Amino acid sequence: MGRMLEKIGGTILSMSQTTGEMLKLLWQTIFYFKEAPRNLPAIFKQMSDIGIDTLPIASLLAFFVGMVLALQTGTQLALYGTQNVIGAIVGLSMVKELGPVMTSMLVAGRVGSSMAAEIGAMKVYEEIDALKTLEINPVRYLAMPRMIACLLAVPAITVFSIIIGILGGGLISSVTPVINVPFSAYFDNMVQALSYIEIFKGLLKALVFGGIIAHVGCYVGFQTTGGARGIGRATTRAVVMAFLLIMMADYFLTRITL
Repeated sequence: MGRMLEKIGGTILSMSQTTGEMLKLLWQTIFYFKEAPRNLPAIFKQMSDIGIDTLPIASLLAFFVGMVLALQTGTQLALYGTQNVIGAIVGLSMVKELGPVMTSMLVAGRVGSSMAAEIGAMKVYEEIDALKTLEINPVRYLAMPRMIACLLAVPAITVFSIIIGILGGGLISSVTPVINVPFSAYFDNMVQALSYIEIFKGLLKALVFGGIIAHVGCYVGFQTTGGARGIGRATTRAVVMAFLLIMMADYFLTRITL
């Protein structure tokens, strides 16, 4: 019993320490936002890595998610003769939940892990110590451009994913005989259901998720130790932590914005 309590106490202490270190890094990163105009090339490079390289797979994923959502929902609604509301269901689902979460998960798996591995390698091979020797702040040089790039790129990719997902749902709704909802009726129903506040809520989620992805990737990278094996563990840890924090943030944001 005493050993179990000791383990629980150690876990709580470790979580508290991690939380404190992450909050400290977040504050330092936000503090250096004022240096963004001097780091535009680095920010644009990160935006290119995050946005342009992620866009094709995000579009393909969103297209099939929209089609599956319309197919599953539309066939069930057709049993009750209410398939005409399929546009509102697909539109609201993509804007409020599926678009932001799906895109953020994809970016976290592809980009968050890359950030952790890149910064982790710099930490392991003492390149970060070299930056400090040259009086270059690692947070300003590494974390700040990645944070700003994610805050801008993730909502942009989310908007594109939402549009592609809605188009996929409209395609399936119009060509599936069981559903048989023309694209014009699908689109009109979706426009009636969507409001600017719902779109704002979805983009707010994407903004927060983008910040989480960059922050976790940078934090895990800065904490990496143990050579090549440590870099591999850091990559896995960054993805798992980002997924967990995204889902936690999704719940609380949904609760707050209801």
